[in-house]
Amino acid sequence: MADPSMPRSHRSTTIKDRLRRHIAGFAIVTALTAVGLAIFVYSGLYNIGADDHHNKLVFAVLQTLRDRSIQFRATSLDVPNLDDPTLVLKGAGQYAAMCVECHLAPGMANSELRRGMYPLPPDLSTTRVNPRIAFWTIKHGIEMSAMPAWGYSHDDPTIWSMVAFMRRLPEMSPEQYKTIVAMAPPDDDMQMERSSGDAHHD
Repeated sequence: MADPSMPRSHRSTTIKDRLRRHIAGFAIVTALTAVGLAIFVYSGLYNIGADDHHNKLVFAVLQTLRDRSIQFRATSLDVPNLDDPTLVLKGAGQYAAMCVECHLAPGMANSELRRGMYPLPPDLSTTRVNPRIAFWTIKHGIEMSAMPAWGYSHDDPTIWSMVAFMRRLPEMSPEQYKTIVAMAPPDDDMQMERSSGDAHHD
């Protein structure tokens, strides 16, 4: 603390000197942290394999980053009428074609694909979804996860149909799920992509 008996100009200089030392110290710590982080990243020591899970701190940071990023972008979305039976029926076919192997269905405990995924996708047969968050996630996907950006191959009304169906899914029995999927129109977008792929390989 500056001496009150010291001339004001000297006290001002002392405070400025301390401030400069604090700033310099902070800059050094920041630089050393950045260098240490760079060395750790480039060392390859961190195991990125899906069968070696993140520690609690890393998982919490990534989960918070993901959740806040999606919430920030999804808040302003306009939600259509998701109670429209035609929309729900269309979404059933989309879900069966695109989502069930990762997100399961009523009466389905696991799948070969899902068993090896990390982080584990939510079981949408038991989880109620926020419509805006579900739409944004389906359309844009999530980086460095198995969640693709379906917006490349499906338009917004189709994605909303999936959201409409997902809202009903936790209420369905296995028999109800099979019945509505059997009644649903097929996912033409997926079929056309498969046909194009088959033609390309011929």
